[in-house]
Amino acid sequence: MKKGSYDMKWHEKYGKIGFFVGLTTLVLLILGVRTILGVELGWKNYLAFSIFAFTVGVIMTLLLFYKWMIAFWIFSAGLFIGFLEMYRNFLFSNAEHADSLGMLGLYSISALGCGLAVIVQLIQILMKRT
Repeated sequence: MKKGSYDMKWHEKYGKIGFFVGLTTLVLLILGVRTILGVELGWKNYLAFSIFAFTVGVIMTLLLFYKWMIAFWIFSAGLFIGFLEMYRNFLFSNAEHADSLGMLGLYSISALGCGLAVIVQLIQILMKRT
């Protein structure tokens, strides 16, 4: 297919999808912490959120670039579940440290999803070779 052609498949637009996922991650983090919790964010918070969003966007881009579709969907599900857990803790938890628990849940579930995605994809690649 020609570069710039409109008939490209969605997984071939890996840069745009990675950027969109990273930007969405940044917006959801800022929305959750600043708007729902009502916490005033400093520059260090924005920097930490930006680094996490950039990392998520790069991981998504790489998964699509190498056509690891199983890993892409598992990591996407892990990220989605992580955000659900973060917002659940922010909105419904009566714990003293609900904000910390929400952020920790997001980070740990996202990392678990990434690890699981890579393991499952590697198993699929090894099974395909034999």
